Amino acid sequence: MGAIWEIDFYSRPLVDDRQKKVWELLVCESPSTTQQSPDSLFRYAQYCPSDRVNSVWLGETLQAAMLAAGKSPQRIRFFRRQMNNMITKACKDIGIPAAASRRSIALQQWLDDRMEHFYPNQPNYQATTTTSVQMFSDPPQPLPAALIGDKWTFASLTAEQFADMSDWQIGFGEAFPLEMLGVTPAMQIPGSIVYSARAVPIAAWMSGLEIVSVRYQPAPKSRLLLETGATESWILASLDGATQQEAARFELSKQQANGVHFIAVQSSPDSEEFAGFWLLYEPVES
Repeated sequence: MGAIWEIDFYSRPLVDDRQKKVWELLVCESPSTTQQSPDSLFRYAQYCPSDRVNSVWLGETLQAAMLAAGKSPQRIRFFRRQMNNMITKACKDIGIPAAASRRSIALQQWLDDRMEHFYPNQPNYQATTTTSVQMFSDPPQPLPAALIGDKWTFASLTAEQFADMSDWQIGFGEAFPLEMLGVTPAMQIPGSIVYSARAVPIAAWMSGLEIVSVRYQPAPKSRLLLETGATESWILASLDGATQQEAARFELSKQQANGVHFIAVQSSPDSEEFAGFWLLYEPVES
């Protein structure tokens, strides 16, 4: 499978000679395995003149990034919904599929670092009160009937068990190096496992959703939700009694694991293979 790129094309807290906002394209390769070194991920940054903020410049600069990388990405992710039209047109023009996605861990970390350490040290820096990008979810929707599992359960693995994840039998999935998020080997990584005789079709469907996170919604209805794409939210399960307590413990474990968790799909509890396995991340509120 080819590389996936995460991109952000937006104004920065910098001004040009005419006191116009400076725009910048950031390109960052998405990690896909636990073994990847964060330092090995491809990165590319290019400022854009304020009078050239359009899909033509973006497409040309993405092609320059491909030349620098020595290859083209399989697809592109972006998290700013307000840039949807410009980014999707630029990517269509150069023949690369693009999708709005909150699954942009490497890019968000790089952007946060630049906001804190790089831009303030530039001579044209202009302090701004702009807060970090807010991510929203649409009202949760029921899963399609054909994609509901036979049963599900909460589970957990130690972080060190993910060291050999590349050797696991996994049909569909995606991961990232746990060190990116400060996870230590002894930490417990919580997750949920969906069991179904139709595990492969379910995992195949999930693979096209840009899976972001699993979260417990205690109110107004107690539910376990699957967050995907830019804003989509799906109801994995309705909870009551003991499962509410388990879900609350799941959320606490997520916080203790710096927001890292997983979702898996298997044909049965006895199976040694995963039809699907995704490492996930939800930022922990400070």
